[in-house]
Amino acid sequence: MKKIVIIGGGISGLATAYFVLEEAKSKGLKDLEVTLIEKNDRTGGNIVSEIKDGFLIEGGPDCFLSEKPWAMALCKRLGLGDRLLPTSTPRGRTFILSNNKLHLLPEGVILMVPTKMIPMITSTLISLKGKIRMGLEFFIPKRKEKGDETLGDFVTRRLGKEVLDKIAEPLVAGVHAGCPETMSIRASFPKFVQMEEEYGSLIKGMVAKMAGMKSKVSPAPATEAKTGVAKDPRPTMFMTLKGGLTDLTNELLARIKGIDIKTNTSVTEVGFAGSELTVTLNGGNTIKADSVIIGAPAYAAANILKKTDPALSEKLETIPYVSTATVSLGFKRDEIKHPLDGFGFVVPRTEGRKIMAASWSSVKWAGRVPDGHALIRCFVGGGKNANLVDLNDEEMTKMVLSELKDIMGIDAKPVIVKIYRWKNAMPQYNIGHEDRVSGIEELTSKHKGLYLTGSAYRGIGISDTVREAEATAKRVIEGL
Repeated sequence: MKKIVIIGGGISGLATAYFVLEEAKSKGLKDLEVTLIEKNDRTGGNIVSEIKDGFLIEGGPDCFLSEKPWAMALCKRLGLGDRLLPTSTPRGRTFILSNNKLHLLPEGVILMVPTKMIPMITSTLISLKGKIRMGLEFFIPKRKEKGDETLGDFVTRRLGKEVLDKIAEPLVAGVHAGCPETMSIRASFPKFVQMEEEYGSLIKGMVAKMAGMKSKVSPAPATEAKTGVAKDPRPTMFMTLKGGLTDLTNELLARIKGIDIKTNTSVTEVGFAGSELTVTLNGGNTIKADSVIIGAPAYAAANILKKTDPALSEKLETIPYVSTATVSLGFKRDEIKHPLDGFGFVVPRTEGRKIMAASWSSVKWAGRVPDGHALIRCFVGGGKNANLVDLNDEEMTKMVLSELKDIMGIDAKPVIVKIYRWKNAMPQYNIGHEDRVSGIEELTSKHKGLYLTGSAYRGIGISDTVREAEATAKRVIEGL
């Protein structure tokens, strides 16, 4: 009987457990005992979908990127294909706050790179000087040095400081909650580095990529051509599930129900004794295992390995984390004068506001609110304002409502408010991250049967986490 212990019951641990069982089945490995350990009273980690008074509220992430195929592939593999939900309109409008006014992010801008000139030229967001500097990107030579570079230096070098401040920083903060001055461009956005190396220009590279994607798009289904409605809507950039992302974690939990799942249980130490590993639980009980997979945050893994491998523990502690909070507010639609003509807005830190962004969830996703209502989800905290996460519910609600009044003119009382705090939940890929992770992997490989997985290492986001979970599961079964 082979025994595997998975530490952490978030999307990383649940997906790893599922892939372990699937991989073992495909290899004909029958004598397998799997235990999943979660310190909290529920599994799912940061993925929380809650229905409150008819509002469907996401506490953590609310979607995954279709460009990264692993999450969507897992949904289909689990039989959730008919539950996949694209955004309400394929090209959702995003606004950026500048000089206390909301400006439309020009059509064709992908993260920070423009692919259409006319929308950028006519934009009110970027000054004439900034537009000229952006246009010079075609002529900026590619970087000769091969070492890592911060996101801030990369964007400023290629597109200019105004693009960094007004576009790249707020859009990136909405995804990573990080600071451009410390973020690694190679670890966070490796495709932009590849574009510069291959095309010598981000704009040239992005335009070429978009042209390639268009050439691969299949013709519209016959039903769509005739009626204008397709049976299976094409994926949009952002995808979710009709019942919220807990549709995914709940289905994973259902698929692994045969394993031993221990909630409200902490791991204090993982020890090594020859080819055998020992997992010590709070209370002193131990579990012997052939393989141990740690899918918990890097700092939690560091604490678990502190006594048995101080060097590895020290390396793991070098991956920093920041705290964030989401504040979801439901309103009566007729009490909001703003047209809500997009998916939401992001806030550059140069504006000095107390929220990072706001998503107009009821516009972005169908079926999220009762008739006649609207749902707005605000983001607080991150690399520069992590202290705001510690505000109590009343203070945080008051602060967010004040921000929405200033930015959107909302002066209505919300019918519901739901706050989720995520302390030290967002790993930061700071400059040198790839070397840091390589060192962690080298030290981990010295312990047969020990594996690390999750968002701390080689990809933030649900899709990357799923990819890493599947790759880890294959290594584990091969190792057995």
